[in-house]
Amino acid sequence: MKSLKPLLVSLMLIVAALVNAACGSGGATTPAQSTSAPAASEPTAAVAPTTAPAPNTASTSNRVKVRWFVGLGAGTDEGAIPPQNAFVERFNASQDKIELLLEIVDNNVAFDTLATQIAAGNAPCLVGPVGIRGRDSFKGAWLDLQPLIEKYNYDLSDFDPNLVKFYQVKEEGQLGIPFAIFPSFIIYNKDLFDEAGLPYPPATHGAPWVDENGVEREWNIETLTELAKKLTVDVNGNDATSPDFNPEKIVQFGWMNQWTDLRGIGTFFGSGSLVDENGNAQIPEHWKAAWKWTYDGWWKDWFIPNGPYSGADFLQGPGGPFSSGNLAMIHIHMWYVAPWALGNVNFDWNLAATPSYKGTITAKMHADTFGILKGCPYPDAAFEVLSYMLSAEHVNELLTIYGGMPARLSLQDNYFARYNQTSFPNKTDINWDVVVEAMAYADNPNHESWMPSFQETTDRYNEFWNYLANTPNADFDAEVAKLKADLQKIFDAAKR
Repeated sequence: MKSLKPLLVSLMLIVAALVNAACGSGGATTPAQSTSAPAASEPTAAVAPTTAPAPNTASTSNRVKVRWFVGLGAGTDEGAIPPQNAFVERFNASQDKIELLLEIVDNNVAFDTLATQIAAGNAPCLVGPVGIRGRDSFKGAWLDLQPLIEKYNYDLSDFDPNLVKFYQVKEEGQLGIPFAIFPSFIIYNKDLFDEAGLPYPPATHGAPWVDENGVEREWNIETLTELAKKLTVDVNGNDATSPDFNPEKIVQFGWMNQWTDLRGIGTFFGSGSLVDENGNAQIPEHWKAAWKWTYDGWWKDWFIPNGPYSGADFLQGPGGPFSSGNLAMIHIHMWYVAPWALGNVNFDWNLAATPSYKGTITAKMHADTFGILKGCPYPDAAFEVLSYMLSAEHVNELLTIYGGMPARLSLQDNYFARYNQTSFPNKTDINWDVVVEAMAYADNPNHESWMPSFQETTDRYNEFWNYLANTPNADFDAEVAKLKADLQKIFDAAKR
């Protein structure tokens, strides 16, 4: 390993953040990553708004004025502004009681601008599209939509019930209705499996993996680990299960949770949070198990690229380590299956199911929606606008602007056919069914949910993770205990 360039895992996280930012201005045909907000999470000092020109931002009519704030996620790039204005004009022409007013604020000041508006009692009604991280940057500010859903008999039958539940936040209510979603799953390199003579991972959640001898194996973390070891190879062709395997000269890895952080990796073993119900720091036991599994995968079992290996030339691809062709499997979201991310790689690939941990499958979710703020003076009118935006008749107009997989079940079949033809016209075998299935296994609480002192907390756990990724003989339990203690100090300070 002395010949490899040392590289902190934080660089991978920075790449992920850049991906988030790039997707936040999503185009018409590529999925936008649902982490629509930038890494900075808690608004600070007031900043003068930078609002893009929009003909609908002022009015003297007698209609009820509903302001729509765009900026926490997609929609602020120049190409998205005209179609958003056109959408507003179509809505305003469709009826004569409500006037929708569009406010587009540059993403780099949108969080501070919205915080200032809320504090001044001048909150807009609708905000979005916004992801979980952006939403939870304004914890407590969102209206519970359940009373309005019941009042107007809003039909939720076209959504997976688990996805509706995904937007239910304890003690806050139903904070959104599904709009654009980005489920997670495994992407695997078929060529590397064929070369090793190994069967592909299961195409369906809950199905067994049938090994090379025809024996059915439960598709769980243990099976994934064994398979990933067989797909991790050194310069002499020995895999990580061989006694002759040389961990100093690995040229191919079997597994990686690509472009996520400590919370995302923990969620691979199940939903959880670093914050307990009383606002104190906690480390869920299954998260600690996922971190230990990853740590052993870095430094003991060698099937996951650690910090130094992450900088190796053979893992540098235009879409991260997987697109290098030297990584057999990754777990990632729908936004990655796009020409701008995965790209036109020189190997065959497909999608597979997330494995279970102790009998439970958790496929972490990125998702965008639109929320109504508590400060909205006209919540019923805002809900009427929201109903129009998310209707089966009109939601595709917004999905075309922002990108993303439709949350409505009735729209998904056509979506994949169109998207496949647009993005991967020469690949006809993509297993899109597993993407739809993954919706039923979304994490709740979400791995991007609120934490006290969001950025300080993120910085501290990234420091912890980078240390482990670059330290082969760390005292794992002691470092976890130290992390919890440090998070508690941060949380306590946030309560004052």
